Amino acid sequence: MDFQVSFEQQMILDYGQNLAQSFGSDYWREQSDAQAFPVELWQQIAADGFLGVMVSEEYGGAGLGMTEMALLMEGMSGAGLPLFMMVVGPTMVLSLLDHYGSGSLKQRYLPAGCSGEKVFCFAITEPNAGSNSMAITTLARADGSGFKLSGQKSYITGADAADYALVVARTTPLKDAARKTDGFTLFMVDLKAPGVTIQPMEIPVMIPEKQCEVFFDDVELGPDQVVGEVDRGFGILFDVLNPERIVVAAMAVGLGRYALKKGVEYAGDRKVFGAPIGSHQGLAHPLAHAHTEIEMAALMTYKAAVNFDQGAPAGAEANMAKYFAAEAAIKAVDCSLQVNGGAGFTREVGLLDLYGLVRLLRTIPVSRELLLNYIGEKVMGLPRSY
Repeated sequence: MDFQVSFEQQMILDYGQNLAQSFGSDYWREQSDAQAFPVELWQQIAADGFLGVMVSEEYGGAGLGMTEMALLMEGMSGAGLPLFMMVVGPTMVLSLLDHYGSGSLKQRYLPAGCSGEKVFCFAITEPNAGSNSMAITTLARADGSGFKLSGQKSYITGADAADYALVVARTTPLKDAARKTDGFTLFMVDLKAPGVTIQPMEIPVMIPEKQCEVFFDDVELGPDQVVGEVDRGFGILFDVLNPERIVVAAMAVGLGRYALKKGVEYAGDRKVFGAPIGSHQGLAHPLAHAHTEIEMAALMTYKAAVNFDQGAPAGAEANMAKYFAAEAAIKAVDCSLQVNGGAGFTREVGLLDLYGLVRLLRTIPVSRELLLNYIGEKVMGLPRSY
């Protein structure tokens, strides 16, 4: 396996540092304090051609893969600019649409998504289903030549700022489906259509994107809004969920690097009792341990990304990467906080702001417990636990 990145990939990884020259940590913190979608940053990323990393060139994208998307996310997060909308829009929605959408759907949405003219979010989670996606009840009922969509989604990232949502619904209720994986259909839904209501949720974590509840009340959908095949949407869901886990792992790796950089700089500069505090093993060893774990998380993240790009199974690697990267990021931020002492809790240093974010990554988009269940059953062959 070649562990070296190409010149082009290195440029993608370095892009976050270029962005940070115009949109630094102060900008990200201000937008996060206000929970305001960072429009200027988003438009800059679009102008630089990075929203369409995984979209075919004929539709305005770069025609690259999961590896490049993960490098982009790691680089942005490592520069203190983590954006969940880069996960749900460019990674999940646009790439899936590029692979499974009809020609008319691609032409209608992909160029606008790549240019930043339109913003997309992804809607699967429901309040009464949670991680058990089989139990979702949002229903698109066949109605003449189209469908009527009714139901509720929750924890939908950026729905308030998005123009469209890729919505996972049932076209056959669970009780009527031959198998629990039957009856799923994916729809591209206009969030300004009659019958759609968006309600932001109160989530006190330092990120600029709002989490939202989205309600659908007999929203009219045409057959041209179906992505993939009616009743067979579950088969393509993992082409969304594995990339989500890989890119979130890359976000965690980047945030871990960002925190450790602050810790190492402080440990080298701060002197107590006549010596830099980083010369003391009590601080040097935890920093070295945290750095090692971030590097290990990065390796699994890019193994998962390369597998995905090569068409090889990536589920095991994606789940292990997301699990370990989140744990490593928590340790990295906690370690850097400890090294910085009281200074680490100031707004100027900004480490405490990151703690809630990396702790959130242990739980979303899928909890560590479900990841470990998957690894135990699918990778190790243990009896199924749920």
